Amino acid sequence: MEEKLTEHGKSLVAPAIFILVFSLHFVSKYLEFHKKKKGSMSELDVQLRAEIRQLLKEASSLMQPSTFVQAAKLRRMAAAKEKELAKNEEMDDKDMKLSFGTYEKLLTISKVLTYVVLILWFWKIPITTISDQLVQPFGKLLSWRSGAYLKDNVVVGTIPWLIVSTRVSRFICRKVLE
Repeated sequence: MEEKLTEHGKSLVAPAIFILVFSLHFVSKYLEFHKKKKGSMSELDVQLRAEIRQLLKEASSLMQPSTFVQAAKLRRMAAAKEKELAKNEEMDDKDMKLSFGTYEKLLTISKVLTYVVLILWFWKIPITTISDQLVQPFGKLLSWRSGAYLKDNVVVGTIPWLIVSTRVSRFICRKVLE
């Protein structure tokens, strides 16, 4: 039994699972990054915002009773431009959801299926072994559902390895893509 576990501990299952989980999270963060980048203001939106700001500035400078009508016209023009800006932003949001929404749904489904397949495939099979001294207080937690125990080593199960891989890959992706 110990030979089988040490052979299995030296295999490439643990790094392969980590690379798979990392690639899924990297693609997710990459899509999110491009969604934010593409969602930034267009030239038309910037121009409309500048015009609105200018119109409101002109309207606020016209505070005399004789210029009240002109100030009201400027405020109405600014309100119309704000409606146009809101309509443009709404259209951009719809385009963004159409272009990235299907990819995000597909990625989420593939993540769930990947996790389920990995859990079912490696259920009760140890993923790797780690020295007991390295994980002193958390040894039993990491060996949960691994199916075997070794002296002086902690056998890491599938679910704890997926949790650790997920946390580490999210941290790395956050640091790399931001």
